[in-house]
Amino acid sequence: MAIARHGTGLRADVGALASQVHPVFMLPPLAASAFGAVLADRLDVLLLALHLVAAFAGLYTAHIKDGYVDFHQRGEDDDHPLTALGCRAALAGATALFFACMVAIGLLVNVWAALLTLPGWIIGYLHAPQLDLNPVGATAGYPAGIAFALLGGYYVQAEALSATVAAFAAIFFVVLAGIKTIDDATDYEYDRSIGKRTVAVVLGRETARRFAYGLMGAGMAAVVALAFLETFPPASVFAPAVFAAVAAFAWRAGEDDGLATKLLIRGSYLFLAVLVAAVWIG
Repeated sequence: MAIARHGTGLRADVGALASQVHPVFMLPPLAASAFGAVLADRLDVLLLALHLVAAFAGLYTAHIKDGYVDFHQRGEDDDHPLTALGCRAALAGATALFFACMVAIGLLVNVWAALLTLPGWIIGYLHAPQLDLNPVGATAGYPAGIAFALLGGYYVQAEALSATVAAFAAIFFVVLAGIKTIDDATDYEYDRSIGKRTVAVVLGRETARRFAYGLMGAGMAAVVALAFLETFPPASVFAPAVFAAVAAFAWRAGEDDGLATKLLIRGSYLFLAVLVAAVWIG
């Protein structure tokens, strides 16, 4: 079975499969899952590991399916490391791994824990060609996956949800929807030429950029407000300050949406790290 399009043998096949692991976009959902576990009163390492692997498998499914559709079906991409058969095999493997973890979570915790894990795979599998053709699906899919990763990571530990974890999930969704809007603008010209209706295509790049930073600003303001209301730990107020500093550099990038996206994604890492520290401090 030919897996790699470039080269033959085990090394080429493993390299082609590994190329679909995109750390920049995989780390936030995995970190959200771990953050959910940190928010819970207890920490079961086995349950954390199962949920992290499930989140990884869901994301890997999204990356494989996206490449398969864009290159082998739509003909949008110039190249892809995997053959069509290799993509289908990787999809089957990632799906099997995800559902094995989900079933284990259901058996070790309960059916609700499994159901809170399931959206990670559904969103990943449907990203292309269903969700990425309209502005809501293209923008909200990735942030929604992260929000569910946070909720699921918490639930498998606590076997319940709280107002605090729901608020964190909502804020992550809003902030990351803003970042995703900037990311989608990097393909503005091409998306517009093929009729792909991202937020940037619908609103125009400048309006979409203002909309994106408005979403991020709203998320940061919500953190400060909830910290003062004592829903979040008091030290949470430092997280928006750190993110705002990075976002200022991203704003100065102007029309370089690719650079802005890289800065904002890394800013989200710092934002999450400060929130984790704030929760530990209490």
